[in-house]
Amino acid sequence: MVVLGSKMLSLDEVHRVLFGGEELTLDETAVQQVNDNFEFLRKFSAKKLIYGINTGFGPMAQYRISEEDTHQLQYNLIRSHSSGAGKCLAPILTKSLMIARLSSFMQGFSGVHKEVVVLLRDLINHNVYPCVYEHGGVGASGDLVQLAHLAHALIGEGNVLYEEEIRPAAEVYKRLGLKAIEVHVREGLAIINGTSAMTGIGLVNIIEAKKLLLWSCALSSMINEVVEAFDDHLSYELNVVKRHNGQNKVAEMMRGMLRDSKMIRHRPDHLYKELEEEIFKDKVQEYYSLRCVPQVLGPIYDTLVHAEGIVVGELNSVSDNPVVDHRAGNVFHGGNFHGDYISLEMDKVKIAVTKLSMLSERQLNYLLNDKLNHKFPPFMNLGKLGFNFGMQGVQFTATSTVAENQTLSFPMYVHSIPNNNDNQDIVSMGCNAAQMTYKVIENTFEVLSVQVMTLLQAVDYLNCQDRLAPFTAKIYQDVRAIFPKFIEDAPRYADMQQIKAYLMRNEPVIVETVEKKKKSTVH
Repeated sequence: MVVLGSKMLSLDEVHRVLFGGEELTLDETAVQQVNDNFEFLRKFSAKKLIYGINTGFGPMAQYRISEEDTHQLQYNLIRSHSSGAGKCLAPILTKSLMIARLSSFMQGFSGVHKEVVVLLRDLINHNVYPCVYEHGGVGASGDLVQLAHLAHALIGEGNVLYEEEIRPAAEVYKRLGLKAIEVHVREGLAIINGTSAMTGIGLVNIIEAKKLLLWSCALSSMINEVVEAFDDHLSYELNVVKRHNGQNKVAEMMRGMLRDSKMIRHRPDHLYKELEEEIFKDKVQEYYSLRCVPQVLGPIYDTLVHAEGIVVGELNSVSDNPVVDHRAGNVFHGGNFHGDYISLEMDKVKIAVTKLSMLSERQLNYLLNDKLNHKFPPFMNLGKLGFNFGMQGVQFTATSTVAENQTLSFPMYVHSIPNNNDNQDIVSMGCNAAQMTYKVIENTFEVLSVQVMTLLQAVDYLNCQDRLAPFTAKIYQDVRAIFPKFIEDAPRYADMQQIKAYLMRNEPVIVETVEKKKKSTVH
Protein backbone atom coordinates (compact mmCIF):
# COMPACT_ATOMS: atom_id res chain seq x y z
CA MET A 1 0.00 0.00 0.00
CA VAL A 2 1.12 3.54 -0.77
CA VAL A 3 -0.28 5.95 1.81
CA LEU A 4 -1.26 9.34 0.43
CA GLY A 5 -1.48 12.43 2.57
CA SER A 6 0.83 11.59 5.48
CA LYS A 7 3.99 12.84 3.75
CA MET A 8 5.41 13.93 0.41
CA LEU A 9 4.64 11.44 -2.35
CA SER A 10 7.82 10.20 -4.07
CA LEU A 11 8.49 9.17 -7.65
CA ASP A 12 9.25 5.66 -6.42
CA GLU A 13 5.80 5.44 -4.81
CA VAL A 14 4.17 6.64 -8.02
CA HIS A 15 6.18 4.01 -9.90
CA ARG A 16 4.94 1.30 -7.54
CA VAL A 17 1.32 2.25 -8.12
CA LEU A 18 1.66 2.68 -11.89
CA PHE A 19 3.89 -0.29 -12.71
CA GLY A 20 3.93 -2.45 -9.59
CA GLY A 21 0.20 -2.81 -9.07
CA GLU A 22 0.26 -1.39 -5.54
CA GLU A 23 -2.93 0.22 -4.27
CA LEU A 24 -3.38 3.66 -2.78
CA THR A 25 -4.80 4.33 0.65
CA LEU A 26 -5.63 7.71 2.16
CA ASP A 27 -4.21 8.90 5.46
CA GLU A 28 -7.16 9.48 7.80
CA THR A 29 -5.71 12.66 9.31
CA ALA A 30 -5.21 14.12 5.83
CA VAL A 31 -8.80 13.20 4.85
CA GLN A 32 -9.99 15.02 7.95
CA GLN A 33 -8.03 18.07 6.83
CA VAL A 34 -9.75 17.86 3.43
CA ASN A 35 -13.09 17.75 5.21
CA ASP A 36 -12.18 20.64 7.53
CA ASN A 37 -11.09 22.68 4.52
CA PHE A 38 -14.38 21.97 2.76
CA GLU A 39 -16.45 22.94 5.81
CA PHE A 40 -14.50 26.17 6.19
CA LEU A 41 -15.14 27.14 2.56
CA ARG A 42 -18.83 26.25 2.78
CA LYS A 43 -19.29 28.64 5.71
CA PHE A 44 -16.78 31.29 4.61
CA SER A 45 -18.26 31.68 1.11
CA ALA A 46 -21.67 32.73 2.42
CA LYS A 47 -22.36 36.43 1.70
CA LYS A 48 -18.89 36.90 0.15
CA LEU A 49 -17.84 37.39 -3.45
CA ILE A 50 -15.42 34.53 -4.23
CA TYR A 51 -14.24 33.71 -7.72
CA GLY A 52 -15.72 30.59 -9.20
CA ILE A 53 -18.28 30.08 -6.46
CA ASN A 54 -20.70 32.92 -7.01
CA THR A 55 -19.07 34.54 -10.06
CA GLY A 56 -18.57 33.55 -13.65
CA PHE A 57 -15.22 32.24 -14.85
CA GLY A 58 -12.27 33.87 -16.57
CA PRO A 59 -13.23 37.12 -18.29
CA MET A 60 -16.84 36.48 -17.20
CA ALA A 61 -15.90 36.79 -13.53
CA GLN A 62 -17.51 40.23 -13.39
CA TYR A 63 -20.94 38.58 -13.46
CA ARG A 64 -22.48 37.60 -10.13
CA ILE A 65 -24.18 34.20 -9.98
CA SER A 66 -27.32 33.91 -7.89
CA GLU A 67 -27.26 31.53 -4.94
CA GLU A 68 -29.79 29.17 -6.51
CA ASP A 69 -27.57 28.80 -9.61
CA THR A 70 -24.21 28.17 -7.96
CA HIS A 71 -24.39 24.36 -8.10
CA GLN A 72 -25.54 24.37 -11.71
CA LEU A 73 -22.66 26.74 -12.49
CA GLN A 74 -20.17 24.01 -11.57
CA TYR A 75 -21.93 21.44 -13.74
CA ASN A 76 -22.03 23.94 -16.62
CA LEU A 77 -18.29 24.46 -16.26
CA ILE A 78 -17.52 20.73 -16.37
CA ARG A 79 -19.81 19.99 -19.30
CA SER A 80 -18.81 23.00 -21.40
CA HIS A 81 -15.08 22.33 -21.01
CA SER A 82 -15.33 18.62 -21.81
CA SER A 83 -14.30 19.56 -25.32
CA GLY A 84 -11.07 17.66 -25.97
CA ALA A 85 -10.08 16.13 -29.28
CA GLY A 86 -7.71 13.53 -30.63
CA LYS A 87 -7.08 10.18 -29.01
CA CYS A 88 -7.68 9.30 -25.38
CA LEU A 89 -4.56 9.36 -23.27
CA ALA A 90 -2.87 6.00 -22.72
CA PRO A 91 -4.20 4.34 -19.53
CA ILE A 92 -0.85 4.69 -17.75
CA LEU A 93 -0.94 8.45 -18.34
CA THR A 94 -4.54 8.77 -17.15
CA LYS A 95 -3.76 6.80 -14.00
CA SER A 96 -0.78 9.04 -13.30
CA LEU A 97 -2.94 12.11 -13.95
CA MET A 98 -5.43 10.90 -11.33
CA ILE A 99 -2.64 10.28 -8.82
CA ALA A 100 -1.39 13.82 -9.39
CA ARG A 101 -4.86 15.37 -8.95
CA LEU A 102 -5.53 13.29 -5.84
CA SER A 103 -2.18 14.28 -4.36
CA SER A 104 -3.01 17.96 -4.87
CA PHE A 105 -6.41 17.58 -3.20
CA MET A 106 -4.90 15.71 -0.26
CA GLN A 107 -2.89 18.81 0.65
CA GLY A 108 -6.16 20.18 2.02
CA PHE A 109 -6.34 23.55 0.26
CA SER A 110 -8.88 22.90 -2.50
CA GLY A 111 -12.24 23.16 -0.75
CA VAL A 112 -13.52 19.87 -2.17
CA HIS A 113 -15.84 17.43 -0.44
CA LYS A 114 -14.05 14.29 0.75
CA GLU A 115 -16.11 12.15 -1.63
CA VAL A 116 -13.87 13.51 -4.43
CA VAL A 117 -10.68 12.05 -2.94
CA VAL A 118 -12.44 8.79 -2.08
CA LEU A 119 -13.71 8.28 -5.63
CA LEU A 120 -10.34 9.18 -7.16
CA ARG A 121 -8.68 6.63 -4.88
CA ASP A 122 -11.21 3.97 -5.88
CA LEU A 123 -10.83 4.63 -9.61
CA ILE A 124 -7.05 4.34 -9.32
CA ASN A 125 -7.24 1.11 -7.29
CA HIS A 126 -9.85 -0.45 -9.62
CA ASN A 127 -7.93 0.55 -12.78
CA VAL A 128 -10.83 2.61 -14.12
CA TYR A 129 -9.54 5.21 -16.57
CA PRO A 130 -11.68 8.25 -17.48
CA CYS A 131 -11.46 9.04 -21.20
CA VAL A 132 -9.23 12.12 -21.21
CA TYR A 133 -8.42 13.47 -24.66
CA GLU A 134 -4.93 14.53 -25.72
CA HIS A 135 -5.82 17.91 -27.28
CA GLY A 136 -7.34 20.85 -25.46
CA GLY A 137 -5.43 22.31 -22.54
CA VAL A 138 -3.16 25.34 -22.87
CA GLY A 139 -1.74 24.82 -19.38
CA ALA A 140 -2.31 28.21 -17.81
CA SER A 141 -5.61 28.03 -15.95
CA GLY A 142 -4.48 24.51 -15.42
CA ASP A 143 -5.14 21.64 -17.80
CA LEU A 144 -8.72 22.82 -18.11
CA VAL A 145 -9.95 20.61 -20.92
CA GLN A 146 -8.15 17.42 -19.90
CA LEU A 147 -9.26 17.77 -16.29
CA ALA A 148 -12.81 18.64 -17.35
CA HIS A 149 -13.00 15.17 -18.89
CA LEU A 150 -11.81 13.76 -15.58
CA ALA A 151 -14.52 15.76 -13.79
CA HIS A 152 -17.10 14.63 -16.34
CA ALA A 153 -16.39 11.03 -15.42
CA LEU A 154 -16.33 11.80 -11.69
CA ILE A 155 -19.88 13.18 -11.83
CA GLY A 156 -20.90 9.95 -13.55
CA GLU A 157 -21.57 11.37 -17.00
CA GLY A 158 -18.42 10.72 -19.01
CA ASN A 159 -16.91 7.57 -20.45
CA VAL A 160 -14.24 5.42 -18.88
CA LEU A 161 -11.92 2.68 -20.06
CA TYR A 162 -12.41 -0.42 -17.93
CA GLU A 163 -11.13 -3.90 -18.69
CA GLU A 164 -9.93 -2.65 -22.09
CA GLU A 165 -13.41 -1.48 -23.12
CA ILE A 166 -14.84 2.04 -23.23
CA ARG A 167 -18.07 2.20 -21.25
CA PRO A 168 -20.29 4.87 -19.62
CA ALA A 169 -18.91 5.83 -16.22
CA ALA A 170 -22.31 5.34 -14.57
CA GLU A 171 -22.45 1.74 -15.79
CA VAL A 172 -18.98 0.91 -14.43
CA TYR A 173 -19.70 2.62 -11.12
CA LYS A 174 -22.84 0.55 -10.68
CA ARG A 175 -20.94 -2.64 -11.40
CA LEU A 176 -18.19 -1.78 -8.89
CA GLY A 177 -20.45 -0.28 -6.27
CA LEU A 178 -18.97 3.21 -6.63
CA LYS A 179 -20.83 6.49 -6.20
CA ALA A 180 -20.40 9.49 -8.50
CA ILE A 181 -19.55 12.77 -6.80
CA GLU A 182 -21.98 15.65 -6.38
CA VAL A 183 -21.26 19.36 -6.51
CA HIS A 184 -21.29 20.85 -3.03
CA VAL A 185 -19.49 24.20 -3.35
CA ARG A 186 -16.74 24.38 -6.01
CA GLU A 187 -16.00 20.79 -7.09
CA GLY A 188 -16.17 21.69 -10.77
CA LEU A 189 -13.61 24.49 -10.65
CA ALA A 190 -11.44 22.65 -8.11
CA ILE A 191 -11.10 19.58 -10.33
CA ILE A 192 -10.33 21.37 -13.58
CA ASN A 193 -8.12 24.19 -12.21
CA GLY A 194 -4.77 22.46 -11.83
CA THR A 195 -1.62 21.19 -13.49
CA SER A 196 -2.33 17.52 -12.85
CA ALA A 197 -2.54 16.34 -16.47
CA MET A 198 0.88 17.69 -17.42
CA THR A 199 2.26 16.60 -14.03
CA GLY A 200 0.88 13.07 -14.37
CA ILE A 201 2.31 12.68 -17.86
CA GLY A 202 5.54 14.27 -16.65
CA LEU A 203 5.91 11.66 -13.91
CA VAL A 204 5.67 8.85 -16.45
CA ASN A 205 8.13 10.69 -18.69
CA ILE A 206 10.72 10.93 -15.92
CA ILE A 207 10.34 7.23 -15.06
CA GLU A 208 10.74 6.16 -18.69
CA ALA A 209 13.51 8.64 -19.51
CA LYS A 210 15.58 7.36 -16.58
CA LYS A 211 15.13 3.85 -17.95
CA LEU A 212 16.28 5.03 -21.39
CA LEU A 213 19.38 6.58 -19.87
CA LEU A 214 20.32 3.30 -18.20
CA TRP A 215 19.80 1.41 -21.46
CA SER A 216 21.89 3.94 -23.35
CA CYS A 217 24.71 3.48 -20.83
CA ALA A 218 24.41 -0.29 -21.24
CA LEU A 219 24.41 -0.23 -25.05
CA SER A 220 27.21 2.33 -25.14
CA SER A 221 29.23 -0.01 -22.94
CA MET A 222 28.49 -2.89 -25.28
CA ILE A 223 29.57 -1.04 -28.43
CA ASN A 224 32.83 -0.05 -26.76
CA GLU A 225 33.32 -3.72 -26.03
CA VAL A 226 32.69 -5.08 -29.51
CA VAL A 227 35.07 -2.55 -31.10
CA GLU A 228 37.66 -3.27 -28.37
CA ALA A 229 37.97 0.36 -27.33
CA PHE A 230 40.48 1.61 -24.80
CA ASP A 231 39.36 2.00 -21.21
CA ASP A 232 40.83 5.38 -20.30
CA HIS A 233 37.95 7.50 -21.63
CA LEU A 234 35.77 5.90 -18.94
CA SER A 235 38.42 6.07 -16.21
CA TYR A 236 37.85 7.69 -12.84
CA GLU A 237 40.99 9.79 -13.29
CA LEU A 238 39.90 11.32 -16.60
CA ASN A 239 36.32 12.05 -15.60
CA VAL A 240 36.89 13.34 -12.06
CA VAL A 241 38.72 16.40 -13.35
CA LYS A 242 35.50 17.45 -15.16
CA ARG A 243 33.39 18.66 -12.27
CA HIS A 244 29.94 17.51 -13.36
CA ASN A 245 28.04 14.93 -11.35
CA GLY A 246 26.23 13.41 -14.35
CA GLN A 247 29.39 12.76 -16.33
CA ASN A 248 31.03 11.06 -13.38
CA LYS A 249 27.92 8.99 -12.62
CA VAL A 250 27.67 7.79 -16.23
CA ALA A 251 31.37 6.91 -16.39
CA GLU A 252 31.09 5.03 -13.08
CA MET A 253 28.06 3.07 -14.26
CA MET A 254 29.80 2.13 -17.50
CA ARG A 255 32.93 1.01 -15.66
CA GLY A 256 30.71 -1.26 -13.57
CA MET A 257 28.89 -2.58 -16.63
CA LEU A 258 32.22 -3.42 -18.29
CA ARG A 259 33.83 -5.02 -15.25
CA ASP A 260 35.63 -8.27 -16.14
CA SER A 261 35.28 -7.68 -19.88
CA LYS A 262 37.99 -9.42 -21.87
CA MET A 263 37.51 -7.05 -24.81
CA ILE A 264 38.05 -3.56 -23.42
CA ARG A 265 41.74 -2.71 -23.75
CA HIS A 266 44.10 -0.93 -21.37
CA ARG A 267 45.97 1.76 -23.31
CA PRO A 268 49.41 1.29 -21.67
CA ASP A 269 49.42 -2.34 -22.76
CA HIS A 270 49.15 -1.37 -26.43
CA LEU A 271 50.30 2.18 -27.12
CA TYR A 272 52.43 3.30 -24.19
CA LYS A 273 55.55 1.52 -25.40
CA GLU A 274 58.11 1.97 -28.14
CA LEU A 275 56.41 1.58 -31.52
CA GLU A 276 58.10 1.44 -34.93
CA GLU A 277 55.11 2.09 -37.22
CA GLU A 278 54.80 5.47 -38.93
CA ILE A 279 51.12 4.94 -39.63
CA PHE A 280 49.02 3.07 -37.08
CA LYS A 281 46.33 0.65 -38.21
CA ASP A 282 44.80 0.86 -34.75
CA LYS A 283 42.74 3.92 -33.87
CA VAL A 284 44.53 6.01 -31.26
CA GLN A 285 41.17 7.48 -30.20
CA GLU A 286 37.65 6.31 -30.96
CA TYR A 287 34.93 8.37 -32.66
CA TYR A 288 33.10 10.75 -30.36
CA SER A 289 29.95 8.62 -30.20
CA LEU A 290 32.06 5.94 -28.46
CA ARG A 291 34.64 8.03 -26.62
CA CYS A 292 32.49 10.93 -25.36
CA VAL A 293 29.56 8.97 -23.91
CA PRO A 294 30.01 10.31 -20.35
CA GLN A 295 30.17 13.84 -21.70
CA VAL A 296 27.02 13.31 -23.83
CA LEU A 297 24.90 11.31 -21.39
CA GLY A 298 26.15 13.21 -18.34
CA PRO A 299 24.12 16.37 -19.06
CA ILE A 300 21.10 14.14 -19.70
CA TYR A 301 21.58 12.51 -16.29
CA ASP A 302 21.76 15.92 -14.62
CA THR A 303 18.71 17.17 -16.55
CA LEU A 304 16.62 14.21 -15.39
CA VAL A 305 17.69 14.66 -11.76
CA HIS A 306 16.62 18.30 -11.84
CA ALA A 307 13.40 17.57 -13.72
CA GLU A 308 12.45 14.87 -11.23
CA GLY A 309 12.76 17.39 -8.39
CA ILE A 310 10.52 19.89 -10.17
CA VAL A 311 7.86 17.39 -11.25
CA VAL A 312 7.71 15.69 -7.85
CA GLY A 313 7.50 19.14 -6.28
CA GLU A 314 4.49 19.90 -8.47
CA LEU A 315 2.98 16.52 -7.58
CA ASN A 316 3.00 17.54 -3.93
CA SER A 317 1.81 21.10 -4.57
CA VAL A 318 -1.54 22.85 -4.51
CA SER A 319 -2.29 23.98 -8.05
CA ASP A 320 -5.75 25.48 -7.50
CA ASN A 321 -7.15 28.96 -7.89
CA PRO A 322 -8.28 30.24 -5.54
CA VAL A 323 -6.41 28.52 -2.71
CA VAL A 324 -8.62 27.80 0.28
CA ASP A 325 -6.68 28.11 3.54
CA HIS A 326 -8.78 27.16 6.53
CA ARG A 327 -5.79 27.48 8.82
CA ALA A 328 -5.30 31.13 7.90
CA GLY A 329 -9.07 31.61 7.64
CA ASN A 330 -8.91 33.09 4.15
CA VAL A 331 -9.25 32.40 0.43
CA PHE A 332 -6.31 33.53 -1.71
CA HIS A 333 -6.66 34.33 -5.42
CA GLY A 334 -3.64 33.91 -7.69
CA GLY A 335 -2.10 31.72 -10.36
CA ASN A 336 -0.95 28.40 -8.86
CA PHE A 337 -2.63 26.67 -11.80
CA HIS A 338 -0.01 28.01 -14.22
CA GLY A 339 2.07 25.23 -15.76
CA ASP A 340 5.37 26.89 -16.65
CA TYR A 341 7.39 24.81 -14.19
CA ILE A 342 6.30 21.56 -15.86
CA SER A 343 6.37 22.96 -19.38
CA LEU A 344 9.99 24.08 -19.13
CA GLU A 345 11.13 20.81 -17.56
CA MET A 346 9.32 18.72 -20.17
CA ASP A 347 11.00 20.69 -22.94
CA LYS A 348 14.38 20.11 -21.33
CA VAL A 349 13.67 16.39 -20.93
CA LYS A 350 12.45 16.20 -24.52
CA ILE A 351 15.63 17.83 -25.82
CA ALA A 352 17.80 15.60 -23.62
CA VAL A 353 16.09 12.41 -24.78
CA THR A 354 16.35 13.50 -28.40
CA LYS A 355 20.11 13.91 -27.91
CA LEU A 356 20.18 10.40 -26.43
CA SER A 357 18.44 9.08 -29.55
CA MET A 358 20.97 10.94 -31.70
CA LEU A 359 23.83 9.25 -29.84
CA SER A 360 22.19 5.88 -30.42
CA GLU A 361 21.76 6.59 -34.13
CA ARG A 362 25.43 7.62 -34.51
CA GLN A 363 26.62 4.50 -32.70
CA LEU A 364 24.34 2.46 -34.96
CA ASN A 365 25.73 4.16 -38.05
CA TYR A 366 29.27 3.41 -36.90
CA LEU A 367 28.47 -0.28 -36.58
CA LEU A 368 26.79 -0.46 -39.99
CA ASN A 369 29.38 1.52 -41.96
CA ASP A 370 32.34 -0.74 -42.66
CA LYS A 371 34.35 2.25 -43.91
CA LEU A 372 34.20 3.69 -40.40
CA ASN A 373 34.58 0.63 -38.22
CA HIS A 374 36.91 -1.46 -40.46
CA LYS A 375 35.72 -4.45 -38.46
CA PHE A 376 32.23 -5.55 -39.50
CA PRO A 377 30.59 -6.32 -42.87
CA PRO A 378 28.46 -3.54 -44.40
CA PHE A 379 25.10 -3.18 -42.62
CA MET A 380 26.13 -5.97 -40.23
CA ASN A 381 25.20 -8.38 -43.02
CA LEU A 382 25.98 -11.91 -41.86
CA GLY A 383 24.82 -13.37 -45.17
CA LYS A 384 25.99 -12.93 -48.76
CA LEU A 385 27.02 -9.36 -49.57
CA GLY A 386 24.92 -7.85 -52.35
CA PHE A 387 22.37 -10.65 -52.07
CA ASN A 388 21.36 -10.22 -48.44
CA PHE A 389 20.67 -6.90 -46.70
CA GLY A 390 21.40 -7.42 -43.01
CA MET A 391 20.33 -4.36 -41.00
CA GLN A 392 20.13 -2.04 -44.00
CA GLY A 393 16.35 -1.72 -44.05
CA VAL A 394 16.00 -1.33 -40.30
CA GLN A 395 18.51 1.54 -40.23
CA PHE A 396 16.10 3.70 -42.22
CA THR A 397 13.53 3.39 -39.44
CA ALA A 398 16.03 4.51 -36.81
CA THR A 399 17.20 7.46 -38.89
CA SER A 400 13.66 8.57 -39.70
CA THR A 401 12.55 8.29 -36.07
CA VAL A 402 15.47 10.36 -34.79
CA ALA A 403 14.63 13.02 -37.39
CA GLU A 404 11.08 13.14 -36.03
CA ASN A 405 12.46 13.53 -32.50
CA GLN A 406 14.58 16.47 -33.63
CA THR A 407 11.55 18.27 -35.05
CA LEU A 408 9.39 17.49 -32.00
CA SER A 409 12.08 19.00 -29.78
CA PHE A 410 11.15 22.57 -30.62
CA PRO A 411 10.19 23.97 -27.20
CA MET A 412 6.55 24.51 -26.29
CA TYR A 413 7.56 26.68 -23.32
CA VAL A 414 8.19 29.66 -25.63
CA HIS A 415 5.07 29.05 -27.71
CA SER A 416 2.36 31.03 -25.94
CA ILE A 417 -0.85 32.00 -27.73
CA PRO A 418 -3.13 34.36 -25.77
CA ASN A 419 -6.71 33.12 -25.58
CA ASN A 420 -9.86 33.26 -23.42
CA ASN A 421 -10.55 36.84 -24.60
CA ASP A 422 -6.92 37.64 -23.68
CA ASN A 423 -7.60 36.83 -20.02
CA GLN A 424 -5.04 34.06 -20.42
CA ASP A 425 -2.51 36.29 -22.11
CA ILE A 426 0.57 34.15 -21.43
CA VAL A 427 0.22 30.38 -21.19
CA SER A 428 2.50 27.38 -20.68
CA MET A 429 1.30 24.80 -23.20
CA GLY A 430 2.55 22.37 -20.55
CA CYS A 431 0.29 19.46 -21.44
CA ASN A 432 1.40 19.70 -25.06
CA ALA A 433 5.03 19.74 -23.91
CA ALA A 434 4.48 16.69 -21.70
CA GLN A 435 2.72 14.71 -24.43
CA MET A 436 5.36 15.56 -27.03
CA THR A 437 8.02 14.42 -24.58
CA TYR A 438 6.15 11.15 -24.12
CA LYS A 439 6.18 10.69 -27.90
CA VAL A 440 9.92 11.41 -28.12
CA ILE A 441 10.58 8.88 -25.34
CA GLU A 442 8.49 6.23 -27.08
CA ASN A 443 10.31 6.94 -30.35
CA THR A 444 13.66 6.58 -28.62
CA PHE A 445 12.82 3.11 -27.33
CA GLU A 446 12.30 2.19 -30.99
CA VAL A 447 15.70 3.59 -31.97
CA LEU A 448 17.43 1.71 -29.16
CA SER A 449 15.65 -1.47 -30.29
CA VAL A 450 17.45 -1.22 -33.64
CA GLN A 451 20.73 -0.60 -31.85
CA VAL A 452 20.22 -3.71 -29.69
CA MET A 453 19.52 -5.85 -32.75
CA THR A 454 22.69 -4.64 -34.43
CA LEU A 455 24.90 -5.11 -31.38
CA LEU A 456 23.73 -8.71 -30.99
CA GLN A 457 24.50 -9.41 -34.63
CA ALA A 458 27.95 -7.87 -34.08
CA VAL A 459 28.61 -10.18 -31.13
CA ASP A 460 27.68 -13.20 -33.25
CA TYR A 461 29.83 -12.01 -36.14
CA LEU A 462 32.83 -11.80 -33.80
CA ASN A 463 31.81 -14.97 -31.91
CA CYS A 464 32.90 -13.14 -28.77
CA GLN A 465 30.13 -14.11 -26.37
CA ASP A 466 32.56 -15.61 -23.88
CA ARG A 467 34.69 -12.45 -23.86
CA LEU A 468 31.88 -10.06 -22.91
CA ALA A 469 31.54 -8.62 -19.44
CA PRO A 470 29.01 -10.54 -17.31
CA PHE A 471 26.66 -7.55 -17.44
CA THR A 472 26.61 -7.23 -21.24
CA ALA A 473 26.64 -11.01 -21.68
CA LYS A 474 23.35 -11.18 -19.77
CA ILE A 475 21.80 -8.58 -22.09
CA TYR A 476 22.97 -10.65 -25.05
CA GLN A 477 21.46 -13.83 -23.60
CA ASP A 478 18.17 -12.24 -22.54
CA VAL A 479 17.49 -10.53 -25.85
CA ARG A 480 18.66 -13.49 -27.94
CA ALA A 481 15.92 -15.50 -26.18
CA ILE A 482 13.33 -13.37 -28.00
CA PHE A 483 15.40 -12.38 -31.05
CA PRO A 484 17.52 -15.19 -32.53
CA LYS A 485 20.53 -14.55 -34.72
CA PHE A 486 19.56 -14.15 -38.38
CA ILE A 487 21.35 -14.47 -41.70
CA GLU A 488 18.55 -14.66 -44.24
CA ASP A 489 16.34 -11.66 -44.94
CA ALA A 490 12.91 -11.49 -43.33
CA PRO A 491 10.57 -8.76 -42.06
CA ARG A 492 11.98 -7.28 -38.85
CA TYR A 493 9.11 -5.10 -37.61
CA ALA A 494 7.81 -7.76 -35.20
CA ASP A 495 11.34 -8.25 -33.80
CA MET A 496 11.63 -4.50 -33.22
CA GLN A 497 8.30 -4.45 -31.39
CA GLN A 498 9.33 -7.36 -29.17
CA ILE A 499 12.67 -5.81 -28.29
CA LYS A 500 11.04 -2.42 -27.63
CA ALA A 501 8.60 -4.10 -25.24
CA TYR A 502 11.52 -5.85 -23.53
CA LEU A 503 13.41 -2.57 -23.06
CA MET A 504 10.31 -0.83 -21.69
CA ARG A 505 9.53 -3.68 -19.28
CA ASN A 506 13.04 -4.16 -17.96
CA GLU A 507 15.68 -1.91 -16.52
CA PRO A 508 19.42 -2.59 -16.48
CA VAL A 509 20.65 -3.02 -12.94
CA ILE A 510 23.04 -0.22 -12.04
CA VAL A 511 26.39 -1.80 -11.37
CA GLU A 512 28.38 0.10 -8.76
CA THR A 513 32.11 -0.08 -9.32
CA VAL A 514 34.26 -1.43 -6.55
CA GLU A 515 37.21 0.87 -6.89
CA LYS A 516 39.43 2.95 -4.73
CA LYS A 517 38.56 6.57 -5.32
CA LYS A 518 41.78 8.47 -5.73
CA LYS A 519 41.95 11.97 -4.35
CA SER A 520 41.81 14.46 -7.18
CA THR A 521 44.81 16.73 -7.56
CA VAL A 522 42.71 19.34 -9.34
CA HIS A 523 41.99 22.44 -7.25
